[in-house]
Parts: sequence; structure tokens; C-alpha cells
Amino acid sequence: MRNEILEEVPELTKISSKGQVVIPQEYREKLHIHEGNVFAVTAPTEDMIVLKKIKNPMLRDDLTTLKKIDEAWEEIEKGEFEKTTKKEFLKKLDKW
Repeated sequence: MRNEILEEVPELTKISSKGQVVIPQEYREKLHIHEGNVFAVTAPTEDMIVLKKIKNPMLRDDLTTLKKIDEAWEEIEKGEFEKTTKKEFLKKLDKW
């Protein structure tokens, strides 16, 4: 596998005992990151975390719904889904 050259040398940061990570000041300034900003977090591989700054704050319920939809599509792609009738589906949807 070819190593890709990074346009800028990444800075290093540590995770605290509380699970907090400090985003270096250079990036906070460059991306206009301030206290209270909201980020979507994902881990596309076992050794990578991606933060995406959310410009228009979404409700936590919206983010939860998006995550569940993503998980559902993954299950469908793997063939891990169950067949159900419309009535059973609506009943489960009501509980959700």
C-alpha cells in the first residue's frame, strides 16, 4: 500500500483520563472552533476517529436517528435483517 503524503504535518494530542481530547489551537482558530460547538464523531477504521463540525446544530434526537438509519443500512447490506408484515413493522415503529 502506498503512503500518501500529508499536506501538513499532523500535530499530536493525548486523551485525558476523562476521555477528552484537546484540539490544537492552530486548528481551533483555522476552523473557528469555540466552546459549545457540536461535532459528529465517527470511527471509520479501528485506528481512526473523524470529527465533523456541525455548522447548524441538530437536535440530539436527529443525530440518534441518523445513526440508527446508518446501522440499519449496514445490517441490510450484510443480509442481517428480518422480514415482517406491514402491521408488525408499524407496531415496532410505534414502540421506537
